[in-house]
Parts: sequence; C-alpha cells; structure tokens
Amino acid sequence: MTKVLMKGNEVIAEAALRAGCRAFFGYPITPQNEIPEYFAREMPLRNGTFIQAESEIAAMNMVMGASASGARAMTSTSGPGYCLKLEALAAMTLTRLPAVVVVVMRNGPAFGTMNAAQEDYRMNGNGGYKVVTFAPSTIQEAADMTFEAFDIADQYRNPVVILADGMIGQMMGSVDFDKLPAKREHLPEKTWALHGRGQRNGKSEFLFIAEGKNHYQEKYDAETILYPEIKANETSVEIVDVEDADIVMCAYGTAARMCVAAVEAIGSEVKLGLIRPRTLWPFPYETFGQIGDPCKAIICPEINIIGQMIDDVRIASAGRWPVHHVGDSATGPLTPDGIIEKVKEVWKEMKV
Repeated sequence: MTKVLMKGNEVIAEAALRAGCRAFFGYPITPQNEIPEYFAREMPLRNGTFIQAESEIAAMNMVMGASASGARAMTSTSGPGYCLKLEALAAMTLTRLPAVVVVVMRNGPAFGTMNAAQEDYRMNGNGGYKVVTFAPSTIQEAADMTFEAFDIADQYRNPVVILADGMIGQMMGSVDFDKLPAKREHLPEKTWALHGRGQRNGKSEFLFIAEGKNHYQEKYDAETILYPEIKANETSVEIVDVEDADIVMCAYGTAARMCVAAVEAIGSEVKLGLIRPRTLWPFPYETFGQIGDPCKAIICPEINIIGQMIDDVRIASAGRWPVHHVGDSATGPLTPDGIIEKVKEVWKEMKV
C-alpha cells in the first residue's frame, strides 16, 4: 500500500481506468480539464479510446453509443457543459444504458466564473429520471467513488454521476489506489448490448424501448422497482455526533470539510454534529431520525448563495428543527469562518 500525491481530477481519471473504463469522450471546460488531459495521455497506452468531441452534446451522445455496445464509458464536464449533456443523459436512463458522468462544479449560472462552487445540485434527476450521485469530500473518496461508480452503473443499468466541487478537482491530496473498493461480484451480463448487424440476426432497431414494453411500462418499472432498489442498497452517509449535538450541520464535499474545521474551532463552546451525504441521490433522509433531543437547529453550509441541498434537508427535517443556510456572500465564497459565525449567531438565538 503506497500513498501518492495527485491532483483530484487526475485521481478521478486514474480510478476510472482501473475500473475498466476504456472509452472517454469529452470537451474542455474549467475546472475539470486535467481529466481529459489524463485520458488523452493514458488511454492509448491501455488499449482504450479517447476522443475530444466537437461539443459537450456530441461527447455525451458518443458515451451513449459506446455504452450501447457494452463498453464502460465516461465523460466529464462542469456546469455549463452538464446542461448540454442532460438530454442524452435522460435518454440513457430511459434506454437503461450504464455510464459514468463526472461534474466538477464551478460558480454559475451559465458560464458564471471559474471559481469552484456547489452550483449543480438541482440538475440531477431533471426530466423524470434519477441517477446515483456521489459527492466526494476527499481525494481518496474521489478515487473510491469513481471506481465503484462503474460497477453500480452496470449493476442497475443506469448512469452514475460524480458531483465534485471544483476544490476537489483542483486540490492536491494523497491517494492509495490499493485501498479502492472491492469489485462487485455477479454483475449482470450485457446481453442487451449491440455488437453490429451481423451479431444480432439482422436486428436494426436501437434500444429506445426495451423489447415488449412501451414507454409507460419502462417508466413504471423504473419508479416502482429500480429506484426503490437503488435507494435501499446505495444510500451512503457519514454521521458524526448527532445524538447529543446542540446544532447539527449538514454539508457535502468541501463544505463538509469546512464543517470539520468549525468543530475543531468552537466545539468546546457548542456541541456540533455533522451529517455528510456521500450520495446526494439517494439522499439519506432517514438519517435525520438519529438526531437527538438536545438539537436546537440545523445549519446547511453550501458553496453557493441561497442553498440547493437545503431543500432536501428541510424535507428530511420535517419541521422538527429550524433549518438555516450559510454560503457564499456578496464578497466571496463560503469559508470556515463564515460557518463559525453562523453557528454562533444561531446558537445565540436559540439560547434567548
């Protein structure tokens, strides 16, 4: 077991290659450019295919085609490019095609700025579909989640998204590739894959609707069978000291790391707990039932202005506690000091 120092984006690419990704299609956009750069160098050495497409739309449709042939395929982008990929991503959920999409988030909306952020939470599940969505908080997690994402995609025949804020993609950190999750066993064979006209008895139709089913049946099966199964098996969360906390914070990605810094700074003044969703979908709603009686409020730090995940936190809270947001300000992004200031403000209000 040897730790190496790598940039987050490069770790994601290497983990994907180790997971068996042999087809990558992408288009340049900050702050994820090191991912296609890494694939451009490494993919030809590992008997794979790298194509820099003419656009994000083209890249995502290439992923769809490669997946339909049975390949483990991937693309990466940031917020503006992710918008353009959503139509093909939705089509892949309907046709039950597995793939991995990495989104390294920056400030929005639209082209916004190059600053790292958490702006694309609400883009997942757009259009009546759901995809497992991982949110790494460390470089090691970025490797682990990317590696496992390919098995999850194949197991459920459904795309998987890695939603990483820009700091995770750009920061340097240690990673031990010997500690990647074990490969999942007994994954289903890809008997549905299209391998060319000569190998499918002259069949020329694509997979838009599974044989013998109509659109309503496909959607019904997804909503009533597939998604409940994924929720039961793949929901992932880290829970820290929520049973006796005065205030519980709920955050993901780099914002969760800031919460840890806040605990270290003022944990002696107010007892702080943390719920850190590792999957943004399925969201760990049931986890909030573990919050103890001493809790007076929940604070949701996000690297954006008014909050996005906070809507799910409010649903999970079910009116049991007031839910407060802390995030970017008019002058700059979220910081640990901003979280500490918010905790003190809320705690003062609760004590009145």
